[in-house]
Amino acid sequence: MRRTATIWVLLVAGAIALAGCEETATKQVRVQPPVAAPLPAPDYARMALPLPAEPVYQEPISADQRPAIDILVAQVQASYQDGQREYTAGNADKAQADFDQAVNLILDSGFEVDSDPRLSKLFDEIGDAVQSDDLNSVAMNGDDEDADQDQQGDDEQTAEPAQPAPIDEIADLTLPAGDPRLARQAENELISVHHDLPLTVNDSVLQYLSFFTTPHGRLIVEHGLERAGRYDAMIRRVLKQEGVPQDLIYLAQAESAFQPDAVSHAGARGIWQFMPYRGEEYDLERSYWVDERSDPEKATRAAAHHLRDLYDMFGDWYLVMAAYNSGPLNVQRAVERTGYADFWDLQKMHALPQQTQNYVPIILALALVAKDPGLYGIQVSPDKPEPVETVKLDHQIDLHLVADATGTDLDELRLLNPELLRNVTPKEAGFELNVPVGAAKSFGDDIQQVPADKWTSWRLHTATAGESLAEIARQYRVTLPALEAANHLEAHAAVPAGFLLNIPTAPPVVRMVRYRVQRGDTLAGIAERFDVTVEQLKRWNHISSGRVRRGEHLRIYAGGEIAESSGPKVKSAQSENAEVKKVAADTSETSRPIAHRVKQGETLYSIARQYQTTVASLRESNPFLSSRSLQAGDVLTIQRSAPAL
Repeated sequence: MRRTATIWVLLVAGAIALAGCEETATKQVRVQPPVAAPLPAPDYARMALPLPAEPVYQEPISADQRPAIDILVAQVQASYQDGQREYTAGNADKAQADFDQAVNLILDSGFEVDSDPRLSKLFDEIGDAVQSDDLNSVAMNGDDEDADQDQQGDDEQTAEPAQPAPIDEIADLTLPAGDPRLARQAENELISVHHDLPLTVNDSVLQYLSFFTTPHGRLIVEHGLERAGRYDAMIRRVLKQEGVPQDLIYLAQAESAFQPDAVSHAGARGIWQFMPYRGEEYDLERSYWVDERSDPEKATRAAAHHLRDLYDMFGDWYLVMAAYNSGPLNVQRAVERTGYADFWDLQKMHALPQQTQNYVPIILALALVAKDPGLYGIQVSPDKPEPVETVKLDHQIDLHLVADATGTDLDELRLLNPELLRNVTPKEAGFELNVPVGAAKSFGDDIQQVPADKWTSWRLHTATAGESLAEIARQYRVTLPALEAANHLEAHAAVPAGFLLNIPTAPPVVRMVRYRVQRGDTLAGIAERFDVTVEQLKRWNHISSGRVRRGEHLRIYAGGEIAESSGPKVKSAQSENAEVKKVAADTSETSRPIAHRVKQGETLYSIARQYQTTVASLRESNPFLSSRSLQAGDVLTIQRSAPAL
C-alpha cells in the first residue's frame, strides 16, 4: 500500500499536465478497497488523545505507457491551446505565459525541436502566435528589440543606431473619414495606371489615402519614394523572377520606407521587416558580424519566397499581406473562426489584430500614391541606384582600412553594405564586400602592403607635402618607432608627399556583450553566431546543462579574444586595473540578493526572466518551493551570481 501511494505521488504531476487533452487521456478506473471486518472503536476519551483525522483514500493511477515524445507533444499541445483560449478571451499576459510554458516544455524535454514533425509544427505555430499584435506589445517588445540592443550596446564596433520602422507609427493611427473627392480621383487613376496587384478604393483605403496628403503623411511618403529609387529596379527584378506581383514593392515601402537598417518595436529588421526566426526560415544569416535581413537583395528574394508560400496557402493576395503582417496562423484562425476567407469581411468583424486590419489598406493607399505622386500633390526626386562592384575577401578586414585603400568614405561603405553590424567583416573567408565602381582595383593594389593578419588593426595613410612622421604618429596615437618599424624606415627618415604608410594602430577592443536568449536559440547556435565555443559560453555564464532558456541573459566575449587566447597577453597596469574595477563593479551589482513579492499571474519562469536568472537558481535560493508551488504574495530571494571571466 505504501509503494502504491509513492507511485501515485510521482505520477500525479504528469496526470495534471495531461488532463486538458481529452483525446489522449487514459481513462481511470476506480478500485474500491476490500471491506474489512469492523474493529471495536478505541475509547479516545479515556486515552486523552485527539480524535484521528478521517482517512483520505486516493485512487491509484496507472503509469502512462505511451512513448515519451507522445506525452511531450500532448503536454505542449495542451499549454498551447490554453494560450489560444486566453488570447481569444483578450488575456494577452496569460496567453504569453501559456505560450512560454509550451516552449519551456520543449526546451526542458531533451528532445530536439526537429526530432518529431508534430513538435516542429507546434513550435512554429507558437512562434506565429506570439507574433500577433496584442502579444507583441507584451512579449516581443521586451525580447527581440532588447536582445539587439543588449547585443550591440556594449560593443565598441557597433554600427549606427537603427532607424524606427514606419509601420509602427502609421499602422496604429486612428484616422478620421477620408476625403470623398480623393475617392473619385483614385478610382479614375485605377483605370489609367498599370497594376498587377488587385487595387481597390473603399473607406479604409480612403482614410490612409487622405492621411498621405496631409503634411505629416506626405513626408512619410516622400521619404519612402526617394529611397525607393535606390532599390526599385532590383526589387522589381527579383519579384518578377520569383513569380509574385511587382506591386508588392509597396509592402516594403509601408514596412520600412526602404531603410535597410529599419528595426520595429518587435525586433523585425530590414527593408522587408523580417522577424529573426522568419529570416532564419528563409536562410537569412544572422551572426555577430552580419544580419542578412538588412541585405536588400537577399532579403527581397527571401520575402518573395515567403509571399509565394503564403499565396500557396491562402490563394488571395490581401490575405497574403495580412498573414505577412500578423503571421499565417492568425489569419488561418480568423478564417476558421468566422468562416470567411475574405480580408474585408475579417476586417469588418474585427477578427484580425488591429494593426493588421490597417495594414492592407496602408499598402493599397501607398500603391495608389506611388503610381502617380503628382496627382496627390507629392513631388519626389528619387535617389539614384549606386553602381557597385564586389571585392571577395580572403581575410577579415576593418572598414576603416578599406576606406583608406579605396579612397571611399566610411559612411558610404556602410551604406553599400547595410548587412554588416560592425565596422569589421566576418571572419570566414569569401565575404563579398560592395565598393564603388572603380574602387576594387585600388583596393587590390594598396592592400597588398598590409600584412593579412593586420587587416583588422592597421590603417593606411597617404602622406601630404610637408607632413612629418612625428605628426602622423601623433594623429593616429602611435609611437614614432612603431610607425617607422611598420614601414621599414630608418629613424628620423622623411617621406615624400604621396607616400603610402602603414599605420600600426592598436587592435580593436572587443567589449563584453550581453545577449538575451531568443526563441529557438541553442548554445551551439549562439556560439556560432558570436564566434565563440559552447564551452566558453558555459564557463562565462555558469551553465552546467546543454540548454538555455528563452529570456535568459548571457555574458559573451565576442570572438573569445578577451577571455581566452592561444598565447599570453601583456596588459598595461592601467588597463588591468580598469578591468579589475569593472569586474568588481559587475560582481557587486549582480551578487546582491533581491527580495521580490510574487504578483498574481507570475510564474517562476517570468520572474527568472525579469531578474536575468534561472528557475533552478530561484528554487535553490527559496527552499520552500521544493514542497509547494509558487503563490501570489510569496517573497522570493533573488540571488544572481557574478559571471565568470
